[in-house]
Amino acid sequence: MVPSVPTLISGPTVVEAAGNKPKLIREYIGRVNSETAHVSIAHMQSPSGWVEPGQKPEFDEYTLVLRGSVRLTSDNGQTLDVNQGQAVLVPRGEWVQYSTPGDEGADYLSVCLPAFAPELVHRDA
Repeated sequence: MVPSVPTLISGPTVVEAAGNKPKLIREYIGRVNSETAHVSIAHMQSPSGWVEPGQKPEFDEYTLVLRGSVRLTSDNGQTLDVNQGQAVLVPRGEWVQYSTPGDEGADYLSVCLPAFAPELVHRDA
């Protein structure tokens, strides 16, 4: 539910990340930090060489790369590198795998509609 008055979010909550290396997720708005179910906004910091399992989420995910590069791999094996200053939209129901293969890793913002939830992401085993 959206509050009827402006609400200050004083800081994020760090949430657990999936993948082969530690990745920092700071959720500012979402189910964990603000009890918001319709949208989530998180700042991600992924190290070089990070890869997470593929997923087929029940939410649209918008990604804005602030530093470095994020690689998306689709179910047909095609890759898309999203670089600093670029953004990408992955529609709900599409299989995708995220990684940061570049030497510098990546800093990026993720916006999910509806908000991210473990039961909505449907990660590969």
